Amino acid sequence: MAAAIKFVEGGTITSARGFLAGATYAGLKTYAADKLDLGLVLSESPCTAAGVFTTSTIKSPSVTVTQEHLAQGRVRGLVVNAGIANACVGEQGYKDAQEAASLAAARLGVQRQEVLVCSTGVIGVELPMSLIRAGMAKIQVTRDGGHLLARAMMTTDTRPKEAAVTFQVEGRQVHLGGVAKGSGMIHPNMATMLAFAATDAAVETQFLQAALREAADASFNMLTVDGDTSTNDSLVVLANGAAGNRPITANSPDAATFKDALQQLCVHLTREMARDGEGASRLIVVEVNGARNTQDARRAARTIAASSLVKTAVYGSDPNWGRVLAALGRSGAAVDENQIDLFVSGVCIMEGGKPIPFHREAVVSLMRGPEVSFRLQLNLGEGQATAWGCDLTEQYVMINSAYTT
Repeated sequence: MAAAIKFVEGGTITSARGFLAGATYAGLKTYAADKLDLGLVLSESPCTAAGVFTTSTIKSPSVTVTQEHLAQGRVRGLVVNAGIANACVGEQGYKDAQEAASLAAARLGVQRQEVLVCSTGVIGVELPMSLIRAGMAKIQVTRDGGHLLARAMMTTDTRPKEAAVTFQVEGRQVHLGGVAKGSGMIHPNMATMLAFAATDAAVETQFLQAALREAADASFNMLTVDGDTSTNDSLVVLANGAAGNRPITANSPDAATFKDALQQLCVHLTREMARDGEGASRLIVVEVNGARNTQDARRAARTIAASSLVKTAVYGSDPNWGRVLAALGRSGAAVDENQIDLFVSGVCIMEGGKPIPFHREAVVSLMRGPEVSFRLQLNLGEGQATAWGCDLTEQYVMINSAYTT
């Protein structure tokens, strides 16, 4: 039986023992008194590490360098910048990502190949390395610096996204914390998102990679804001073993608990990203049950959450449930119209494929809340999945029509 998992009040990536973080304003983003745009993470001891990255065939050299360093199997820290993506800038992008790793390594007192590099922001602009050199020297990493790191990752985000959970492994208290950024250009697989997690548990590398992939598929890869994917998506997890447990493997008694904790953390950060989608006023949650299999459930949930017509209906608090069924029908999932049950924010709209009379104004009122849910029972099998998204507003167009100006 999996151990109890609890969220830590005020938790962040440095809630895990042995991890330090810090950030500064280096000048990569437009100045404001409270802005940060360059951050560091340091583990006091070597980590096993795993990562999941963009599936785009056009990817930032920052991603390439991170993948190369991960493959060497020993990680001590990472550097992240916001404001500039370091993508589509030719060979210079790779050189700059390598230099960023070297600068961070020198600041942290580790080797260059032990540092991961992550960038986010405008595509097609070279990293201003003179600003990064100067900024790096100003960063102080501390035990509560995770909160600063979460702010330094933000681009169009309106608020930082961070959390931590705690649980028992071999009778020892273990922590798993994380930070994430992402507000627009978000659609599986993955999105304009960066997410970093850290745990003081000892975890075997192969199991860590498998657990991260499974957690990503159930969380970040079920998130959609606008149907666009990015060149820079990076999700990494570091495990430094400071808790003193034996390394968790796929066969360990605590394997299920660790996987559950990682998934809970990722789902929490996913919901926060959806809630903070560019211009969003409402979180959309699409739950599909009774699909033929998990793959069908995910196809259906993602398609409904990504539908522009569903998103605009949510923005207008319009219970136009026909749009949900239309999206379901084109999702590629197996569907029998005569078997479908549909609930909108808890109100049954359809049962066994037949519309159910409902009080329209009551549903409109429910849809004016901060979260709108669509729950579908397909009654074809055991597959289930949840997808997250947000409504589509005029503000989204305004933000993205002037993003580089």
